[in-house]
Amino acid sequence: MGEVAEIGALEADLTGFTGVAVAPVSVAAGFPSPAQDYFTGRVDLNKHLIKDITCTFLVRVAGHSMEGAGISDGDEVLVDRSLTPVDGDIVVAVIDGDMTIKRLRLDHGRVRLAAENAGYPDIVISELSELSVWGVVTLCLHHVYRRQ
Repeated sequence: MGEVAEIGALEADLTGFTGVAVAPVSVAAGFPSPAQDYFTGRVDLNKHLIKDITCTFLVRVAGHSMEGAGISDGDEVLVDRSLTPVDGDIVVAVIDGDMTIKRLRLDHGRVRLAAENAGYPDIVISELSELSVWGVVTLCLHHVYRRQ
């Protein structure tokens, strides 16, 4: 688990962002479709992907416990600290000073942080543990191009 102090002083830096070109068509993930080879306009990914820029942070994932949720080691997730977590959300939680990404489960008054990989145990929060939800994960940036 990561340390809270590592990301506690982060601030959003919005300077110099000009946007990303947007393709005017969807691309078939099944059978191929006729391709369009032009792009129109640009999209500001901050506006497109983030609801509250002042409360959203990019956090790099370390570990494999959330692979069943499509979150892999080295991925980056957007975490919105303004959202109120509910049962089933994937959250960044702080347990006794350590951070982890897990699925929040509220079962009959008990809090459980569920891994999405059978090789990792869920974390059941005991009465003696300090737990806070740092933020709710809203998006995973899964890198498919790994060459450097």
